[in-house]
Parts: sequence; structure tokens; C-alpha cells
Amino acid sequence: MQLKFYTLDVFTETRFGGNPLGVVMNADALPAGLMQDIARELNLSETVFVQKAQNPAASARVRIFTPAIELPFAGHPTIGTGILLAQLRAGDLAANQEALVVLEEAIGAVRVGVRLRPGKAPHAEFDAPKLPEPAGEAPGSERLAAALGLSPSEIGFANHRPTQWSAGVPFTFVPVASMAAIARAEIVSTHWASAFGGSRAGMVYLYTRETVHTTSSFHARMFAPGAGIVEDPATGGAAAAFAGVVNEFDQLPAGTHKRYIEQGFEMGRPSLIALSFEVAARGKLETVRIGGSAVRISEGEIEI
Repeated sequence: MQLKFYTLDVFTETRFGGNPLGVVMNADALPAGLMQDIARELNLSETVFVQKAQNPAASARVRIFTPAIELPFAGHPTIGTGILLAQLRAGDLAANQEALVVLEEAIGAVRVGVRLRPGKAPHAEFDAPKLPEPAGEAPGSERLAAALGLSPSEIGFANHRPTQWSAGVPFTFVPVASMAAIARAEIVSTHWASAFGGSRAGMVYLYTRETVHTTSSFHARMFAPGAGIVEDPATGGAAAAFAGVVNEFDQLPAGTHKRYIEQGFEMGRPSLIALSFEVAARGKLETVRIGGSAVRISEGEIEI
């Protein structure tokens, strides 16, 4: 059996930037174990397996795998798969088109709005299927610093302190004082397990207000060795949960807020994630939206 697959670079408008994604089509007959094997073989941050939708109103059912585990939801697979399915459905890419792609993910149905413009990278955005919520206590600054190769004084800035949040997948959010410090951060294996334990708790998102581009609001890095991801060039699922962090510490007024997050620069894969969120009265988050572009890189067939 041969299965068609594509690769895309997500959260970028140019080839060979952003976060690479694998998308395997017509994967209904594949058992989960084989999906995991294929994801491990492709060795990208995530690989998506597209299946027939269970709800006639949806476009497709998708399952998302890192090289080590299956995820109920992730941002760059949602953006990339939405754009790919919209392109395959559109046919004529020489015309301006808008498309709605509904993806059945383990977390629930995710509606992805796609904008196709001739000569430009396709752009997509989606509302987070689950609003951010606290996900436990973060390790202390000394343990975090030891696991990340930093000093405790470099953990935190202003009133930001380490926290754990989830919008479907939990992350430990670590504010870092400067660009110089975040660039030095690394996985210190001898201290990592004692700080983070299991793979899900070990998805660690570092952020600082110092940025490469003046139009960016935050500069970020993400490590998840327990999920088979040494470092991720762009993490949309973390950005969705990050809305909870920003809302908690920055004490924003009611209204719509937009932040651009740059990531992947230390890896040579610059990425840009658009984070928008609506704050209601008394600081309550009402909606969170993730946006970004993607470009198709390759296609081929996998022999099963």
C-alpha cells in the first residue's frame, strides 16, 4: 500500500523557515502503532494522519504524533493541515479564495479559516478549542535554572514568574530575563527529570520580552525531550496557552489584544505566530486565536 504525504513549513512565509510538518493522507487503515512508527521515521516535531471525518459537517479527522507520543491538539499541525486541505480542495490557486476547514482532533472540532492569495504564502487562523487554564505548580526557579543551564537570577522578569498552563496540552512557562540568557538555555539532562518528571510536564516554553524584531512582543523557545522534541521551531499549542500567562501577569483591560511571538531563531528556522485574544470584564479570557502562514515543501509516497 502506498500513502501520499506532504511536508510543509508552518508559521513562516518562506521556505526552510518555520516548523516542518508531515501530513500523511488517507490514513484510515493505519493502526496507531504504525502511525507512531511513521512519525518517528519522519522525525519532525509533528506528523498528521488524515482520515475520513466522522461528522459529515467536518472536513477530516486528524491524529497528531510527535516522534514519541500522540497529542490531542497542536497548533502548527492545525495551521499546516488546514492550509494543505484548502489548497487541495481549491484546485485553481490563481484566484483569491477563502476556505473553512473543520478538523476533528482528539480535543474536539477545530475550525480553521484559510486565506489563499496568488503569489503569497497561504495564511490560516483558528480559535483555540479549549481556553487556557492553570495546570499545576511550576518547579522553583533554582530547579528550573539547573535544568536549563541558567542562573536563578535569570528566571523571571517584572512580575512574571514560572507557571504551568494548558489549552489542551500542558506547558511549563518560564520567563527569562534577557535575549542573552534565553540564547544560552539548553537541556541539562542530569537535572531535567528531577525538575519536570514525565513527558507532558516536560514541555517547557521559555519567553522573554526582548526580541529580534521590533514588531514582535515576545521571543520564545520550547524544549520537550520527553515527547521526542529536543527543540521546537514554533509551538502554536503553547502560544494558545500563553494567552493565559499574558492575561494573568500583564493585567490587560477588557477588549481584543494581539501579540506576535517569534520563535526558532536559535535553530536557524525563524517563525512568527500571531496570538489574538479577547478579554472580558474582570479579566476573563473569552476567546483565543492562533494565526500563521505555511508553505508547501515536498510531496511523495510512503510504502506501507
